[in-house]
Amino acid sequence: VQVVESGGGLVQPGGSLRLSCAASGFTFSSAWMFWVRQAPEKGLEWVSAIKFSSDVTRYADSVKGRFTISRDNAKNTLYLQMNSLKSEDTAVYYCAKDKYYYCSTSWDYWGQGTQVTDSS
Repeated sequence: VQVVESGGGLVQPGGSLRLSCAASGFTFSSAWMFWVRQAPEKGLEWVSAIKFSSDVTRYADSVKGRFTISRDNAKNTLYLQMNSLKSEDTAVYYCAKDKYYYCSTSWDYWGQGTQVTDSS
């Protein structure tokens, strides 16, 4: 199993970034997928989730209306469009697979993460 995040970087408050996650080694099209983040000196925070069929998405209150999760099952790729970024969005962002075939928020695979940093 391999999960590789990309797209992070330095961004000014109010800016945008698009994160990508390339997955392999499991049936991506059957998995609930998540974006999870960890800010400096803080614990993991669930950010967003998407059902395998893309017809259900969920967001943490802290990002609702600013972030959009999507997926391309043909490319085994997960995305996170982040707009109106705030300094508190600074974190390492991880792509994670749910352990079960429903939204359990228990993850069995995740990548090494991609850093998003406020440049101000």
